[in-house]
Amino acid sequence: MKILLAVDGSDCSEAAVKEAARRPWPEGSEIRVLSVIEPMVTPMAEAWALPDNYWEEADKAAKDHAGAVMDKALSRLTTARRPGLTITSETVRGNPRDAILNEAERWQADLIVVGSHGYSGMKKLWLGSVSQAVMSHAKCSVEIVRVRE
Repeated sequence: MKILLAVDGSDCSEAAVKEAARRPWPEGSEIRVLSVIEPMVTPMAEAWALPDNYWEEADKAAKDHAGAVMDKALSRLTTARRPGLTITSETVRGNPRDAILNEAERWQADLIVVGSHGYSGMKKLWLGSVSQAVMSHAKCSVEIVRVRE
């Protein structure tokens, strides 16, 4: 079984990692941990000048964050590793919704595991829902893990 576990460092993502780590996956299964680096946008109007190294520093910060999130997830999964389970990782750039769906299809995942913030109403409208988009468009099964309040 091929399990794609998408992580972003949020509490919801942590819950998804915990859930994946506690499961007794069938022998021969592989968990691929995926972290997505989102495209950067200019935080202010064009009339303001950005420092010369702004984009380099922002890119470095995004890579560092993705690396830390990945390391934490891999550590938890490795600690709870079951015999016959392979754990791999991948960091990609792009829109999280598209990146998760594209990687799942490219890798031929059997299951996608993601966390959900559980936004509704205006928050969902403004912030969107990666888990909802993945669930709606994935060509494989999707498990959405929620954080209990």
